[in-house]
Amino acid sequence: MSITAANAAFSLSIVGVFPAPISLQQFAADDIFDNDNVRPAEVQQGVDGVAAAGFIFNLFPQKISFMANSPSVDVFDQWYYAQKALQDIYAAVGVVALPGVKKKWSLINGTLTQYTPMPSAGKILKPRQFEITWQDMIPVPFG
Repeated sequence: MSITAANAAFSLSIVGVFPAPISLQQFAADDIFDNDNVRPAEVQQGVDGVAAAGFIFNLFPQKISFMANSPSVDVFDQWYYAQKALQDIYAAVGVVALPGVKKKWSLINGTLTQYTPMPSAGKILKPRQFEITWQDMIPVPFG
């Protein structure tokens, strides 16, 4: 079984900006997306050496990288400028499918938390990276 990311699919809809799901495309060659680790528990140890732990809710930051010429960067440009004009937030929902591991993830209540306004330039234009912070990322097995 292949674990290639070449067949990954990522769709995004942004309430009030792009209500119908849009398939994102032309991801950066070496870095499609990256998810931060989260800490599901807070742990403390008392002076007597006894540990106690409790569940805590987490946000799920996800960085997404696109080639400089990707049409998907227009989605993020329009999302950012719609929020700027409104001076408020438009929430997103998404779905990521990774056939290599036979799973997809429902992405819930996303906020644009990092925006790269233009590509950096060297010999060639470099990828643009954006960050969406999700309320939840729920895995679902599929075919």
